[in-house]
Amino acid sequence: MKENFVQELKWRGMLHDVMPGTEEQLLKEPTAGYIGFDPTADSLHIGNLVQIMTLVHFQHAGHKPVVLVGGATGMVGDPSGKSAERNLLSEDVLRHNESCVKKQLAKFIDFSAGANSAELVNNYDWFKGLSFLDFIRDVGKHLSVSYMMAKDSVQKRLETGLSFTEFSYQLVQGYDFYWLYKNKNCKLQMGGSDQWGNIVTGTELIRRKDGGEAFALTTPLIKKADGTKFGKTEQGNVWLDAQKTSPYKFYQYWLNASDEDTATFIKIFTQKGKSEIDALIAEHSQAPHLRKLQTELAKDITARVHSMEEVNKAIKASSILFGNSVTEDLISLDEQTFLAVFDGVPQIAVSKSAYENCANVTDLLSEVTQGKIFPSKSEARKMISGGGVSINKQKIEDSTHKPDYPFLLKRFLLAQKGKKNYYLIEIIN
Repeated sequence: MKENFVQELKWRGMLHDVMPGTEEQLLKEPTAGYIGFDPTADSLHIGNLVQIMTLVHFQHAGHKPVVLVGGATGMVGDPSGKSAERNLLSEDVLRHNESCVKKQLAKFIDFSAGANSAELVNNYDWFKGLSFLDFIRDVGKHLSVSYMMAKDSVQKRLETGLSFTEFSYQLVQGYDFYWLYKNKNCKLQMGGSDQWGNIVTGTELIRRKDGGEAFALTTPLIKKADGTKFGKTEQGNVWLDAQKTSPYKFYQYWLNASDEDTATFIKIFTQKGKSEIDALIAEHSQAPHLRKLQTELAKDITARVHSMEEVNKAIKASSILFGNSVTEDLISLDEQTFLAVFDGVPQIAVSKSAYENCANVTDLLSEVTQGKIFPSKSEARKMISGGGVSINKQKIEDSTHKPDYPFLLKRFLLAQKGKKNYYLIEIIN
């Protein structure tokens, strides 16, 4: 074995509950273990990264990861951690989501041939031919209603209402574990701490139905130090799909993490070893303002999710607002990154005719832009003469100059007043 998987999770702060005997089983022999992902969206988000990294460490320790894409369970809905019933998705939508999730997981888990090569399975493959009568006869009879009712995920929903569909979810997930145990020799199920009840239902079903022994392990639910939800921004989830969350915004999410959160995140979301992380934390503490820890975390995880090329783009894009940059840096940005960088910057629409008929740059920055940059021509001239105004990162030297600046992305001009005040002028045909 390459490493003690349980101890690796423990020092990283990634271990919540573990069933007795699990560590001994993993030290005894290479073991197949699985985590399920329900394809309820066409992309995973950073909340899924804890489980993905669990599988990464599991495989690195010499074990075989089994990734279950829940084509069947995604049609049901798990009540764990939910306050209301999930909207059920059609099979067509789920099939599309499943194919997208498969591609994302392949960036992290090694599916190539080998003794501990990861394997991807879809529980729709074994549920599609299973009738309801067969299921309640062969599965339902092994677990009592009182056993199922005792689960926290059920108890928390009794007051607000729990459908039979959701109530039966633990049986469905339990059968997944049983099927994988019988057909893939899978002896371990892992997941978030809110999945403990569903996971041990599987180990109990394996014991009662087959007399077998299986194991369970869960990771903690990640919380930010300030009490806000991890993985969420004002715009919603931080997705792994570049079309949903741009690599620039993805990079910025990690770069803007607090010192306390970053010291936690770098253990969970990277493969850096303990000595390297300890050294980084010590270096960061000597000069926190340089944000060394945040930078290392953002680089590592953005490169893994996207690419090193996208990391370099994000770093260059970040310098436009927060550092020294030149016109060439602006021109080099693709549209998605450009709009992400200037999201939140005041935008002013100007007709193309008004721009072309503009007498000079002073008029452009005052009257033509409705006083949103400068309230008067005199204020514009005064700041231009003091060297405090730029367009497209080029300092304006002459306030009487007629505007003839090349448009960014064929329709934008970036005006800068002082060091921190930016305005995006959109030229409308």
